[in-house]
Amino acid sequence: MSTTRKPWYRRFGTVLVYIALILLGLSMLMPFIWMLSTSLMTELEVYNFPPKFIPDTWRWENFIEAMTLQPFGRYFLNSAIISAVAVTGQLLFCSMAAYAFARVKFIGSDKIFAVYISTMMIPMIVWIIPAFLLVNTFGLMNSYLGLVGPWISNVWGIFLLRQFFLTIPKDLEDAARIDGASELRIFWTIILPLSKPALATLAIFSFMNAWKDFLWPLIVTNQTNMRTVEVGIANFSNVYSTDWPHQMAAAVIVLLPIIIFFVIAQKHFVRGITFSGMKG
Repeated sequence: MSTTRKPWYRRFGTVLVYIALILLGLSMLMPFIWMLSTSLMTELEVYNFPPKFIPDTWRWENFIEAMTLQPFGRYFLNSAIISAVAVTGQLLFCSMAAYAFARVKFIGSDKIFAVYISTMMIPMIVWIIPAFLLVNTFGLMNSYLGLVGPWISNVWGIFLLRQFFLTIPKDLEDAARIDGASELRIFWTIILPLSKPALATLAIFSFMNAWKDFLWPLIVTNQTNMRTVEVGIANFSNVYSTDWPHQMAAAVIVLLPIIIFFVIAQKHFVRGITFSGMKG
C-alpha cells in the first residue's frame, strides 16, 4: 500500500498552526502563571524590574497567612452556601421552565420564550439597582436569601436545557403516557436522566458564576460575617497599597474549588454544549 506524503508547504502550514495554538494557549495561561508566581514572592520581589516569574525565595507561608489575615473560613462557608443553593435552584427551576417551553404547548409559548430570551441582552448594571432596592425594601440585606436571590434561576440555563430537551425523542414520552405516566413522572424519570450532560453543563456555569461573583455580595452586605471569598480577596487592597503576595495566594486557593468542580463534571460538559445547539 502506497502512502502519499503531504507537500512540504502543507506540512509547514500544519506546523505553523500548532505553533500558533501553543502560543495562544500559553497566552491564556500567563495570568494564572503570574498569579501563582506572585503568590510565592515577598512583597519587595513583586515590584522588581524587570519582573521575574521564579521567586528568589519561595514563601509557601503566604497561603497560610492569607487565610489568617482575614476570616476566610467564614468567607468560604458563605460562598459554599450561596453556590450550593444557586446550583440546586437553577437545576430545579431552569429544568422545569425549560420542559414547559420545550414540551408543553400553550397559547403564545414561542412569543413568551422569545421575550424571555431577549432579557439576556439587558446588562447587569441595569437590573442591579432595582434588585438592590427590592432586597433593601424586604429587609434582606446581610442575609443568605438576599445574596442568593439573583442566582436561583437563569435565562441562559433555561435556553440551554430547552434546546437539549428538544433533542430527546417524543416517542419515549408518548410510550410513558400510554402506560399512564403523569407529566411530572415523565419529567422526573425520563427527561432528567437523559439530560445529564446539559444538567452538568448548567451546574458548572451556575457554580462558577455564583462562586466568583463580586459586585452583588459587595452591594448587599456590609457585615464581615456575610462577605464572600471574592470580596475577601479584594479586601487585601486599599486606597494606598495592595498586599499582592497575600492577595494572589488567596486567589489561588479560591480558584481551587472551581477547578475541582469542573474536573468532576467535565465528562458531561462538552457533550452538553454540543447537543444543546442541535435543534430548536
